[in-house]
Amino acid sequence: MTERRFLQAAFFWSLACCLQIQSGGQGIAHAHDTWVEVSSNLIRPDDAVRVDLFLGNHGNDHRDFKIAGKLGSLEGATLAVRGPDGRTTDLVPELVDVGYAPKEGWWSGRFVADSVGLHCVSHVREGIRHGSRGLKGGKAYFLVSESLDDPAAATGSFAEPLGHPLELVLDTHPVLGCGPGREIAVRLLMQGKPVADERVSFIPRGTTLKEGFDPDFERKTDSQGRCRWTPKQGELVLVVAHVVRPDETGADYDKTTYAATLVLDIPQRCSCCD
Repeated sequence: MTERRFLQAAFFWSLACCLQIQSGGQGIAHAHDTWVEVSSNLIRPDDAVRVDLFLGNHGNDHRDFKIAGKLGSLEGATLAVRGPDGRTTDLVPELVDVGYAPKEGWWSGRFVADSVGLHCVSHVREGIRHGSRGLKGGKAYFLVSESLDDPAAATGSFAEPLGHPLELVLDTHPVLGCGPGREIAVRLLMQGKPVADERVSFIPRGTTLKEGFDPDFERKTDSQGRCRWTPKQGELVLVVAHVVRPDETGADYDKTTYAATLVLDIPQRCSCCD
């Protein structure tokens, strides 16, 4: 009986958590982040890459890189691939739900790259829930190169903002020159302007950050919105920042919360240097 009650309690707790993250087509839960990942950050022309839209960082002040469920609706969400020539491909109409249950899994799309260079996956979502307006944006990158052994010949822009409400902009290349001991440098921008003295978290998958401020994985932005962090090993890294504006109110909300995410696939061995 004790085990049965425990399982029942766990089930209802899980169900309640899932219900909290569902937008129902009306908005987003400000306590959760969305982010995007790609199946490979280095491919040849005419190869396909999978683009996945996740929802996570559940209930612990965004201290980990865990999946908490999926968006209940894609209403108010964008997901697109921006090529090196500036051409944008909308992925939302072709996204599929890969979960068995309505509150499980994630949204996934497929993109075939026909041009050489750096591609950016961009995601934005806006909504109102529980009296809070949420503005969330996410990015990931992949490089298309004729040669996987010499990808440095494939170029593309990564240091220009896309115009997300809150945005992490890289000062270091997202694919080339990455690896353990190689610095990641970012700028935090809000509506195109630097955001100073804000926390940016660099969360390797499988790592849970300490409560409060974790000096091993978190940095504060300087006056130009810049900060730097160096990974110690190859791993997927979620870079995330949050800003709350209590003074940004409206008829249906009493504050505005911003979130920016960036997922980097840090190789154990640099593809262009080693």
